[in-house]
Amino acid sequence: MNWIERVEQARAHNHWQPLVEAVPFARFLGLSIDVKGEEFTCILPYREMLIGNPILPALHGGATGGFLECAALFYLLWRMESTDLPRTIDFNIDYLRSGRPRDTFANVHMVKQGTRVANLRIEAWQTTPQEPIALAHGNFLLRNAVS
Repeated sequence: MNWIERVEQARAHNHWQPLVEAVPFARFLGLSIDVKGEEFTCILPYREMLIGNPILPALHGGATGGFLECAALFYLLWRMESTDLPRTIDFNIDYLRSGRPRDTFANVHMVKQGTRVANLRIEAWQTTPQEPIALAHGNFLLRNAVS
């Protein structure tokens, strides 16, 4: 199954795991996507290999950052009509708390969508969305707008 077929199948059946499996880094992280109605949540299940500081223990910042960026890209695929994977223009992360050895969740909010660029805010949390462990802000080039 090619990429376009995977995206179309994910949208038609609201089953995103085959699409996640097609992205090597998302597959490495073990990501999953939960869509209920208009609510999109990306999930990073805890695995010991994601620990960056074993003394605390705390999740590796690169795993957290990669998770946030993947969440943003999958959100755009879920929300947009295009089957093209958006390109990251810039991506900034604020690490607010140490990620503990437990599952991590991400919620994505569209700040502004233009014809060529989407601006997103991504929040990663573990126990409650009101206590995020990291916040990200990203701008993404929407490929279907490029001629």
